[in-house]
Amino acid sequence: MIAKQIRPALAALVALLALSSAALAFDTRAKAAFVLDQTTGTVLLAKEADQPLPPASMSKLMTLYMAFEAVRDGRLKLDERLPVSSHAMSYGGSTMFLDTTDRVRVEDLLRGIVVLSGNDACAVIAEALSPDGTEAGFARMMTQRAQQMGLTSSTFVNASGWPAPGHRMSMRDLTLLAGRLIEDFPDFYPMFAERRFEFDGRAPQNVSNRNPLLGLGIGADGLKTGHTQEAGYGLVGSATKDDRRVIFAITGLDSTRARAEEAEAIVNWAFRQFAEREVTRAGTRVADAEVWMGAADSVGLVTKEDVNLLLPITPGQPLAAEVVYTGPIKAPIAEGQQLAELIIRPDGLPAHRVPLFAAEAVDSGGFFNRMMTVSQVLLKRLQSGPEGTM
Repeated sequence: MIAKQIRPALAALVALLALSSAALAFDTRAKAAFVLDQTTGTVLLAKEADQPLPPASMSKLMTLYMAFEAVRDGRLKLDERLPVSSHAMSYGGSTMFLDTTDRVRVEDLLRGIVVLSGNDACAVIAEALSPDGTEAGFARMMTQRAQQMGLTSSTFVNASGWPAPGHRMSMRDLTLLAGRLIEDFPDFYPMFAERRFEFDGRAPQNVSNRNPLLGLGIGADGLKTGHTQEAGYGLVGSATKDDRRVIFAITGLDSTRARAEEAEAIVNWAFRQFAEREVTRAGTRVADAEVWMGAADSVGLVTKEDVNLLLPITPGQPLAAEVVYTGPIKAPIAEGQQLAELIIRPDGLPAHRVPLFAAEAVDSGGFFNRMMTVSQVLLKRLQSGPEGTM
């Protein structure tokens, strides 16, 4: 049978955290959104998060990831100069105003993508890394690499996010990709906080980063805006405060102002409405499990590591927590053997499942103990009648 049990120590913990159990829900205006506390891996908000949608320029993050990989692996060098094809030059929208007479340093192209959202710069990088020298070939590489990274709702037709049938990403995929950029390329990530890049003096109307969060003093340091008529206004953002980092992706807003307001509100909500709290320390006995045919009737259950969770700070209903195991557990039991799970269910957040282990060894019982156990079981069955079950 499945047994659920809470020791007094755990009950006291639940009471202690009762004031931290229900955050005010964030009612986003975005068509789709995903908000992740990267430090703890806690999903704070998911709205149509897995729906493949037109990502606009936010999909340039995948181009950048692959370009950073190429530099790291030595396939591209930052001071290497790449030619500009007529195809790259033909792009409209946000560009670096490149032409076919240019040979542009890779580092300038990367900044042109990060800060200026240059569609032409994306095409130049794509053609340099493509197996067949075409942007379409690079887009196929992007889709394959995304699948390898676990971005299962992403398919790419081009390197820039230029509107095209089938070019899609989900908000979850964009957020996870942002996290990979931050973790995998700490030397390149500071580019995303740069607010201005003047390339060769040729595009004075396109020298500023469009990320509305930069410079607000809320810890924002990235990553990428996007806009097309089909997609609406979107943003992949990240911010830090104290020891926490929050990453998010939103899309489908109807204006630059709405995008800016929504992004700032998400950052403030994520930091103000949640806090990391200690749930239990390693080795603390949080529950007991019944033992079958053992030298003892029960065994203590402990965690092997300290458990700290991100929890809402707004007063609400008591925090739901339970210890679940299949029992009684047959002896012998080794110390440190995994036996159960501590399941904590904060209101409005996914459940946290923490493995629990035997606090001590329990040997098999002697002949007398085993006979007593069998006798007790038989007696219970007789008392419960012919329909009785354990």
